[in-house]
Amino acid sequence: MDDVMVLGTGMAAWGATDRLSAEGVEPVLYEKCDQAGGHTKTYRHDDGFIFDDGPHISFTEDARVQGVLSDAVEGDWVSFKTYVDNYYQGTWVMHPAQVNLHPLPHDLVIECVNDMVAARLDPATDPPANYKEWLYAQFGPTFAENFPMRYGKKYHTVDAELMSTDWLGPRLYQPEIKEVIQGAISPETVDVHYIDKFRYPAHGGFASYLDPFFERSAIHLGWEATGIDPATRTVRFGNGEERGYDQLVSSVPLPVLLPMIDGAPDDVVAASQRLACSICVLVNIGVRRDDISPAQWRYIYDEDISFTRLSFPYKFSPNTVPEGCASVQAEHYYSDKYRPLDRSVDDIIDDTVRDLTRIGILTPDDEVVHRGATVSPFANVIFDLERAEAVATVHGYLEEIGVHRCGRYGDWGYMWTDESYLSGERAGQAALDALGGR
Repeated sequence: MDDVMVLGTGMAAWGATDRLSAEGVEPVLYEKCDQAGGHTKTYRHDDGFIFDDGPHISFTEDARVQGVLSDAVEGDWVSFKTYVDNYYQGTWVMHPAQVNLHPLPHDLVIECVNDMVAARLDPATDPPANYKEWLYAQFGPTFAENFPMRYGKKYHTVDAELMSTDWLGPRLYQPEIKEVIQGAISPETVDVHYIDKFRYPAHGGFASYLDPFFERSAIHLGWEATGIDPATRTVRFGNGEERGYDQLVSSVPLPVLLPMIDGAPDDVVAASQRLACSICVLVNIGVRRDDISPAQWRYIYDEDISFTRLSFPYKFSPNTVPEGCASVQAEHYYSDKYRPLDRSVDDIIDDTVRDLTRIGILTPDDEVVHRGATVSPFANVIFDLERAEAVATVHGYLEEIGVHRCGRYGDWGYMWTDESYLSGERAGQAALDALGGR
């Protein structure tokens, strides 16, 4: 029997393992894939291109977590000033758009500013019932409909009126009117992006942070959990094996976890199935040109452009590409609940190359030397209006049976990489407490 069993090997599992190990408890980890890392996997290709399973960076201000990451790569990391912009109907607009309206058509700028002023002069008195109402109250209808609602539909796959607001945090800047006006008439604007600088491993991609964790941990790869009996404290695996545990830490996505628990009440399982997330098709392109973008990532608002967001791994570290090359990762979002994936990956790759050329990232003369794609079935949690109640139901049951949850999908929240690590630490501490505080 394992004292503590951990399901998953991503950032949250790392945090749980570190917390447990600090108290002399060495957990055993089980990973369904043949490669560790979970959502933080890195793919290192023979042609010299390196792509992560999504645009992972570290921008935490927590000095302790910074130290954990730095120690993991022995200080071999790089730091960059953040440069982000947006594509809107043929125009590149600095991010955030609400304080950088000046390059846009004159009439649109005037309408945006007028609406924002009106929203401040006549503020809403009732709390917003959904994300759309929140956007209208903050920015007025013109900016809301042309920018965050348009982008949000591409990214979250769902209309703003069906989304809650409990995910926002610092993600959508709420400017003073003077900042809006300044950005409407001049390119000399204040940098207010919530990420000022970010850090990234100098070599090997983002998973280099996790490599020492993989090396020192007891990890079983290719062991997919298929059943959990909380009464006997055993986990069944797809390979026919069964293992017992004293305490269980899980980063398994909740809609996958709950149906495999023996005796889970029907209403709890049903709640887990109401939880929604996006599916992301990540298209990875390498070209024989050493620079293709001034920005590290770019948001794409236009509905007729297939991808939603672009990131440029060679801008995170020059060691992610062969000499003389650049790279771009394009995100395409779908969801089982709102926008099913009904296209082939090959078609999506072709559309990506076409649209990168349409918006000027690539030229017709560029030589594409790497192309590929991965599909992430769990990309981003969708904060629709059903989430809060469903999550509360599921969390309450897991606490009853002593399953310690962690991670973006194991908890079902909006977590950055550092937050996932910290959630793992909390789950590890909960397991220690249940073991008797050792």
